[in-house]
Amino acid sequence: MRIIAGAKRGMKLLSPKTYDSRPITDRVKESLFSVLYKYDLPAGAVVGDLFSGVGSLGLEALSRGAEFATFVERDRQTAAILEKNIAKAGFVERSKVVRMDAFSFGAPGDTKTGRCNLVFIDPPYAATRDVGEGSALSGLLDVLGGQAADDAVIVVRVRQGTELLDRYDRFEVVERRRWGTMAVTILRGRGE
Repeated sequence: MRIIAGAKRGMKLLSPKTYDSRPITDRVKESLFSVLYKYDLPAGAVVGDLFSGVGSLGLEALSRGAEFATFVERDRQTAAILEKNIAKAGFVERSKVVRMDAFSFGAPGDTKTGRCNLVFIDPPYAATRDVGEGSALSGLLDVLGGQAADDAVIVVRVRQGTELLDRYDRFEVVERRRWGTMAVTILRGRGE
C-alpha cells in the first residue's frame, strides 16, 4: 500500500505483518478520489477516516490537500502502525488518532478545524451484512448526523452486492460505484 498522489506521492505505508484486511488497490483509490473531485474534495477538507486501519484513505486525503484528519481505529497494534505512518508522512500536526470503536464514536472532527465534511467508513464486511434500519451502520450514520458538516460527503465501502438504503438520518445517496469485489456508496448531507 502506498500514497498515490499529492505531496506524499509514492510513500509506502507500513502495515502489520499479519494484516488480515481488504486493502484498497491503487486503481480503486485513484478512481474514488477522481469521484471526490466532483465534490471539490479533499482539498481543504476536515476528514474522518473510520475503521482506518493503517490510514490509507485519510493519508491519501491529507496528501491531496485535506486540512485535518481524525483516524478512528480500535485495534491497538494497527493504531500503533497508523501513528508511525502519520509520522513518516509528516502529518502529525494535521491529524489525530482515536482508539475507539467507530460505530459508537463516529467522527466528531477537531475543535480547531470544525466538523468533518468528508468521512470514510470502511468497516469489516461482516459488520455490514445488515445495512437496514436499526443496523450498526444505520446507527453510525445517525451519530454522524449530529457530528458532520451540513453538506458532508460520506463514503461507505462494503462488499459488492450489499445495497445501502437511499437515506440514513439526514444523509442521502448521491452515487453508487462498483469496483472489483467492493461497492462504494457516496452519501451527501442535507442540512435541516
